Amino acid sequence: MNILIVKLSAVGDVIHTLPSLAALRRCYPQAHISWVVEEAASDLLADHPMLDRVLVSRRKRWLRDLREGRRRTAVLREIREFLHVLRDRPYDLVVDFHGLFKSAVLVWLSGGKRRLGYDSLQEGSGLVLNEKIPEDMGKHAVDRYLDLPRHLGCETPKPEFPIALQEAHFARVRELLAAFAVDTSRGFVAVSPVAYWETKLWDEAKFAALCDRIVRELGLPVVFTGESPEGPVERIRSIMQAPSASAAGQTSLRELAALYRSASVVLTTDSGPMHLAAAVGTPVVALFGPTSPARTGPYGEGHTVIRRGLDCSPCFRKVCETRECMKAIGVDEVFEAVREKTVNRAGSRREASFPETPDSRNDLEGKAPT
Repeated sequence: MNILIVKLSAVGDVIHTLPSLAALRRCYPQAHISWVVEEAASDLLADHPMLDRVLVSRRKRWLRDLREGRRRTAVLREIREFLHVLRDRPYDLVVDFHGLFKSAVLVWLSGGKRRLGYDSLQEGSGLVLNEKIPEDMGKHAVDRYLDLPRHLGCETPKPEFPIALQEAHFARVRELLAAFAVDTSRGFVAVSPVAYWETKLWDEAKFAALCDRIVRELGLPVVFTGESPEGPVERIRSIMQAPSASAAGQTSLRELAALYRSASVVLTTDSGPMHLAAAVGTPVVALFGPTSPARTGPYGEGHTVIRRGLDCSPCFRKVCETRECMKAIGVDEVFEAVREKTVNRAGSRREASFPETPDSRNDLEGKAPT
């Protein structure tokens, strides 16, 4: 049996689909399973023992190059090669977890016999499907995606989020922390202050004041993460009075997962890094404003979501004149949440959480925290 999973992006959404991959693999242990994903999130699926292959779509890069008139011949050749590989297996089942036009195109081009997805006309995605189920937007994304394998008769026990972490990823974390001269003997707090929506961002001065208190009152180093060492990370660090370290822009996704796995707690906005930290079982303190934690909060137990229940929240707006829902979150309450997590973690945390000799095919992080 040949199965194709279509979930292209973003990082958090790909993470949310991992329990469905695990369910499909348990349900069809002998099947050949492929997953088509866009470049930005592809590292999460690399070397994955539950997948037979990963097809990487460089759609954004291809479109950018074509718009700018660069590499046209090369881009068209790469697209043809990608589509050739996409269609080189006769898929018995194609599951569209994405439900947008860009995924619908690939579902159609795959030539799959059984094309399963949500009963939705969002961007016309449902038009290419020949088997549909209702999409319950009242559920968390993880549970909503699991409705698809459930429809196929697959058992869906406690969700697990398998990510193939290897010794090299933890070695890279050790290397970074050593370069920062960060003492991890008592743990550290990883901080991700970035988000793609400006409405999800918390005040940078508050982040700086909070991190100063973490260093001084809890005695724990702070390690910032993000795509770039510039922007919010650079500005927050410049405001801080206490020393801090930054791994921003210096890790792959799986190296970032290893870093979060090693942290005492991860403090974050609603973002892909938040879901990555929850997936590897590290306690999360998440700051929410315009979005709904019931739909996309950190999955599992042991996490704390801080938000203001304003009448206008969640609004799911990317632009807001006031951003009151995020401005209303105070430093004291966030500090107390972080302090509680570090105290609870201290007794049971593994020494910087670095495994000695993980097997690259079997060291899968992780199950939903309990």
